[in-house]
Amino acid sequence: MGMWIAILIVLFVLGSMMALKPNGIDQRLDKLRMTARRLQLNPKLVTCPEWLPGRDEEYGRGMMGQYCLVLDNVQLPHTRYRVIDGQWRPDSRFVDESVDAVALNIPSAIRNHAGSQNSTIKKTNFGLDKTPLDLPVGIEPFVKGLWTKANSIIIYWEDVSYVRPMTNPSYRAQMIEEDLLALKSKLEEWAEQIKKPASRTNSADHDISITADNYTH
Repeated sequence: MGMWIAILIVLFVLGSMMALKPNGIDQRLDKLRMTARRLQLNPKLVTCPEWLPGRDEEYGRGMMGQYCLVLDNVQLPHTRYRVIDGQWRPDSRFVDESVDAVALNIPSAIRNHAGSQNSTIKKTNFGLDKTPLDLPVGIEPFVKGLWTKANSIIIYWEDVSYVRPMTNPSYRAQMIEEDLLALKSKLEEWAEQIKKPASRTNSADHDISITADNYTH
């Protein structure tokens, strides 16, 4: 009888220990974020910004990974981008009133109070407009948005989907650092592209046209 009680106690203790152990997804996500931190990508889990589609494609719903690269001796314009058809497109609801260099032509879906078919909103220089993401296959499908300000370039993506077998069946632990290095390289490339005036936006009277999908939800 005493032996059975001892066995039950051991099984209870082992069960409790197993319950406290992180599951496989949590362990993978922890490894991903620790590697990102080591590569100075400063990962955080944040509430989905209201200007990005989150859980169930609802704007501002759920949590999302925020990875921020801080660049020395760099000044970036204050901009926001969303992913549309694998490209960066300006978030047309984001208006920088302090900059009056480029006009963004909004199609007829946005009407002013006078009933005009088009509205023109002054924008900052969106040097990444229509730039392909061109990220690793394990990262690109889960990227949602980009935010630049001061000396920081910040990407929002569903990093938990990267480590889930259901959403990323090609996941390999040994590929984490390589994929994150590619992401970091792209952030540096995009920052450099934004920092330098794009040739297509040098003219003050040049308009960037975007579709209704870019500003409605």
